[in-house]
This record gives sequence, C-alpha cells and structure tokens, in this order.
Amino acid sequence: MSYKRKAVCVWLFLVLFSRWTACSQTTNQPAGILTNAAEVLSLSAEEAGRWIKVSIKGVVTAAEPGWDGRFFVQDASGGVFVDNVGGISPVPGDVVSVSGISYPGGYAPCVTGPSWKKIGTAPLPDARPVTIEQFMSGTEDSQRVKISGVVRTAWTNSNRLGVELVSGGYRFHAYAPIPPEIKPQTLVGAKVQVRGTAAVSFNAPLRHFISVVMFCPLLSDFIVEEPVTVDPFEEPLTPLNGIAQYRKNRSLNNRIHVKGVVTYQRKGVDLFIEDSTGGLQIKTAQTGSFLPGDAVEAVGFSGVENFLPVLEDATVRKISESRTNIAPQNASVAELQRGLYHASYITVRGKLLDHLGHGVKSLSGEFGDLKTVLVIQSTNFLFTAEKDTPDENALLTSIPIGSVVEVSGTCLLQSGEDGKIKSAQILLSDSDSVRIISKPSWFTSQHLFIVLTLVLSVLLVAVSWTIMVYKKNSALSSSIHEKELAQYELQKAHDTLEWRVKERTEQLKFQITARKESELQFRAVLTERTRLAQELHDTLEQTLTGISLQLATVAKLFSKNPDSAFYHLGLVRNMMRQSQVDLRRSIWDLRSRELEEFDLPNALLTSARQIADSAGVRVEIETKGFVRPLAEVVEENLLRIGQEALTNVVKHSEARLAKIKLEYNSETVVLEIADDGKGFAPENCVGPNNGHFGLLGMSERAKRFSGNFSIVSVPGKGTTVRVEFPIEQIQPTPPKPEFAETQIDYEAGIANTDSRR
Repeated sequence: MSYKRKAVCVWLFLVLFSRWTACSQTTNQPAGILTNAAEVLSLSAEEAGRWIKVSIKGVVTAAEPGWDGRFFVQDASGGVFVDNVGGISPVPGDVVSVSGISYPGGYAPCVTGPSWKKIGTAPLPDARPVTIEQFMSGTEDSQRVKISGVVRTAWTNSNRLGVELVSGGYRFHAYAPIPPEIKPQTLVGAKVQVRGTAAVSFNAPLRHFISVVMFCPLLSDFIVEEPVTVDPFEEPLTPLNGIAQYRKNRSLNNRIHVKGVVTYQRKGVDLFIEDSTGGLQIKTAQTGSFLPGDAVEAVGFSGVENFLPVLEDATVRKISESRTNIAPQNASVAELQRGLYHASYITVRGKLLDHLGHGVKSLSGEFGDLKTVLVIQSTNFLFTAEKDTPDENALLTSIPIGSVVEVSGTCLLQSGEDGKIKSAQILLSDSDSVRIISKPSWFTSQHLFIVLTLVLSVLLVAVSWTIMVYKKNSALSSSIHEKELAQYELQKAHDTLEWRVKERTEQLKFQITARKESELQFRAVLTERTRLAQELHDTLEQTLTGISLQLATVAKLFSKNPDSAFYHLGLVRNMMRQSQVDLRRSIWDLRSRELEEFDLPNALLTSARQIADSAGVRVEIETKGFVRPLAEVVEENLLRIGQEALTNVVKHSEARLAKIKLEYNSETVVLEIADDGKGFAPENCVGPNNGHFGLLGMSERAKRFSGNFSIVSVPGKGTTVRVEFPIEQIQPTPPKPEFAETQIDYEAGIANTDSRR
C-alpha cells in the first residue's frame, strides 16, 4: 500500500474511532422520549449523557462494511449517528425504526445501545447543497449534503474509491463506490460533485473539531461535472519561473506541465528541479528515486507555500533524455534577499558561526536521520546549510568555527507576506558540497576567551587565598567574643521560649478544662436519662413480673394447698419489700451514684432465686478467678444484665435449671447465664418492634463499657447469654454538675432539669 493510502486509512480510522469513543455515563435519566434526529442533535453533551430514550424512524444514509454495525440514519428533521457497535448493519436505503438512548459521542450527540428493525426501503433523502465554508465548519455532521470540488488525488482501497478534493481553498476526503471501468488517475484534475453523509473527525478527549470526510453510498452520488479530456502530460510546457506569473484564464484547478533537471529530492515529500529560467519545488508523495541530473517532467497544481510558488499534488516521471551534470550558480546574499534563486542549485559564501546536529524524532519515540546544520553568516544575513545523514557527519562538524566556507546546494527560501525574505536554507546533497576557503587565525574569539579564562582563574585563586588567610585571622581573634554572645543570646531565647511555653500551656489547660466541663454537663444529663429508663425496666418491671408469677401460683394453690399459698404470699411480700428498696435506690441514684457495698455473686444468686423460685427453676452459681470488688458501675450493670437474662429464662425458656458463671480475669470480667430450656432461633427473635426491650437493654449496657455481648441458642438445646467487660477501659461515671438550673436541647425537644444538693 502506498504512503498516501496508508495515511488516508489511518486518518479514516481516527475519524471513526473518535466518533465511537466512550464518554462519561450518568444515571440521572430524565423523563420523555426523543422522536426525531433534530431533538437528539439539539442536546448538550451533559443532557445527552443522561441516557434519554430515543425512538426515531428514518432512512439509512451511510453504513460502511468496516463500521462493525454502525450507521447514519436521517429523517425529515435531519441525520444522526447510531452507535450500533457489534450488531448487524442495515444498508443505505433501508427504512428503519431505531430505539435506543442518547449519548454525548466524541463530538456531536448520537444514539447508542440501539435496537433497530427494517420496515421497508426508500430512496435516499435529497442531498442539501451547502457552501464549502459551512461544510468544513463541522455543523453538517451526520447530514446528507452535496458539494463540488476538484480532485487532487484519487486511489482505490478494497471496494471503495477515495478522492481528495479541493474547493474554495479547503481540502477534504470523500469515499464512494468504484465507478465501473475507471482509472483513479483519470479523475485527477476533474471537477466532481459528491453527495453523501458528512462525518466529522475530532479529538475525542477534548471534543475538538479536526476535519470533515464525506461518505457517498451510491454510484449516482459521485458525479463528474467537468472531466479531464486531455492528458496533462500532453499540455504545453510552462517555464519553471512562470507558474506563478500572470496568465490569461489562469485557474488553480488546472494542472501545469513542467520539465527540468533534478537537483535534490526528499523522498515522499518533495523534489527540486531546475531549467534555464530557474528552479521549482514540487510536492509529491512518490517514493521513487530520482538522482541529481535526471531529466524529468511533472504535472501538478500551482500553489503557494511560505508566500513562494510550489507545484502541489504532482506526478513526476523520468524522460528519455540523458543525465546532465548541473553546475551551481554563484549567488550573493543580496540576491537571496531579493527572492532570487528560490529552489535553484546555487553556491554561496559565508563565515561559519556554529554547527549543530540533531535527530528527527517520530511519535513512536524513535530517531530517524541525523540532521547536521551549519549556521553561516554573510554580511548581516544568517542562513543555514543542512545535510541529512544516518550518523553524525564528522566531516561537516570538524570544520573550525570562524572558517570562511563555500556551500553548494538547493536553495529553499522562506518569505513573508510583504515579500521580504525571512530565512534561507541550503540543502546539501553530499558533504563535499562544503568547501573551506580559509580557516580562522589562531587568535580567535574562542582562543581569546580561553586565555582570559586562565588569567582570571589565576587571579581568582590568588584573591581567594588572601581572603581566606584574612578570614582565618579575624576568626581567631573574634571567636571567643562570638561564642559568649551566642551563649547569651541562646540563654535569653531559651528563657523566653520557656516562659511562652508555660503561658501557652496554661491557656490550653484552661480551654480544655472549659470544654470538658461543658461536655460532662451534657453527657451527665443524657446518661441519667438513659440509666433511669434502664433502671425502671431492670428493677420495677422484673419485680412486678415476679409478683405476677407468685400471685398466679397463689391463686392456683389457695384452695388446694393453703400452706403453700401462704408461702408464696410471703415471697410476694418480700418481693414488694425488695421493689421498694430498688425504687428507693433508683431515686437515691438520681442524687448520688454511690451505692452501698454488696457482694456481686451473692447479689446475683439472691436476685436469681427471687425471680426463678416461683417457676420451679433451679439456679446454680459458679465463680472463677480472684473474686474482688469492681467499680460500682460494672457491678451494677452486671447485676442488671443477670436479672434480665433470668427473667427471660423464667418467661420464655420453660427451663428446669439455670447456671450462672462469673469469671474474674486480670483485664476482663465475664458473666454467663445458661439454661436447659427449649431455646429459640436468634434470627426469629422478637425485639423492640414487638414491645420487648430486654435483649436491647443488655446489649446497650455492654456497648456502653466497650464490652462484648452475645447470645447462643439452638431450638431444643437451651440458651446461653454471655457478656464480657474490659475492666481497664471502664471510665468512672462523670460527676453530677453542681449548677442550679440547666436546659439542654435534644432532637425531640427541650429537657429541663433542676438539680439541687
């Protein structure tokens, strides 16, 4: 495949790939369905990214075989791109019904995730005529339009004809079916009209427009309006200096026939030829080799580059004339500044100022040929002489700077819009094209610089030595004074720093104390409310439950066994008395957190028997480890958890035996209550939603002290409740704030408390 074909294929791939590049997705899908192409195209990128539903009917205007199912569809309102990736593609002329969602696309909104159905066939919509400026602006993306232009290049790829058109100074590519019995080269120079779907190529990450390409699906979409009737190589020759001169009926769309001798070639880029009237730069993608002295003829289009004439899109071929040994023309800088000798083979003199060497780096990161550049000055004008070589050119780089040299090569000028020459390049065909006229004298600026550098270095060393000796003497005489002064300043700074640290520490302590007091006041009130709710459940509710059970037993036994009934009445009296004690203790806790001392194991056993005796449940208690008093909050909460657990045993388990295990460890205390009752499935356990707060209360008590609370129960095999408190991490209950009145805002309202000693 030729270089141009490869470039065009890559370009076409970028056009399609940029159109199908993914954009950011969002799940904010608004209501409504888009029913025509114009509504889709009117969306902003943000709106299209919301996946709005789309349902349109139209005619397929373009669907290439290599698009993997994607296609363009157009209805009465306009055209839109359908990203049907990986699906079956319709063909141009199919009338389809498309359902999908909106999509930002890489440039214009489109339809993605489609499902389509063919519902018939129809002629393609009429192509709307547009100006070249409108076409190249990108606003006609996805629309079927028509435009005319002159073919500059033509080629075939698979079953498609590709052409590069020029219209109004713009270039664009168009692709159409290959017309029967036609050679692509016969289309070059013809004026054609193309009808098809405009597709924009762009930079997808930036959503920036790059260029436009047209896809013509039918043979009738490619119309030759003015064919080329004469072989351009049969046209009269034009002198090389005449392609930019006035000619009657001159047109940039007509090809020019020229002839000359090759002076220089850059393969795949350009070719320089010369005749008796001057030289010419020919732009051509041909990669065939032409040697200096070869006689060639070329046809191409007249153009301008850097405000100087050039022959563009040219076709070059050798002719049978013998090779000519061309001699360079002597040129002066003044003549170059007047614009003479552009693209001509010349010799010019100047003084070498510098030589540079740099590689030409490709996008892949690989270096190509090394370019050796000589910077030369003649009078007040600078120009360069350049040579492309695979490696560094030792001959050129070894020329001493300051030498007067004579260089022979093809001159390439660059001009401004005002006609003034800005720069000149001499393209060297070989290293022998540079001749040294005279080498610089020894006393050059470079050598003078070296001598001055040596002298200055010696003076610098001498001055440095003198200064160093002086500084050492001064340092010895003043070192003691400086040390004493430094010590005094250091002590002063230390005292100041210590005073400031102390002052700041006191300020921080005061601020922290104030914040802690405020926090403790809030937590104290909140803790009292929570504790009071738990106390009412753990004492009164449990005691009342026991009384209820005892009274039920009395009712059963009163007529049959009065003695047993009186025994249970006695238990009721004891439980009422205990309830009064618990209530007084709770009321007293509202004023003081200190309870009377009690033995936790005995308290657990006594409380358990009061609760379980009436239900016929036998209670056993076991202690392990060193039994010792714990913090009052620990003992109180362990007691309440044990009472709640035994109450649940009596109410729900139908157990005959309950075992209490209290284990004292160095860092934790563990309470475990196990029964041999019917058990239950923990996942089906009732809770606060059903009016049962026992398990929740035990769990909350454990969490309050960073403890672990667990329940293990299997239907038919009993239940085990286990709680473990980390003794070392338990913090004492914050003291009651000593203030007269406090108002604290809660989410439910305002709680007012009045605490007095």
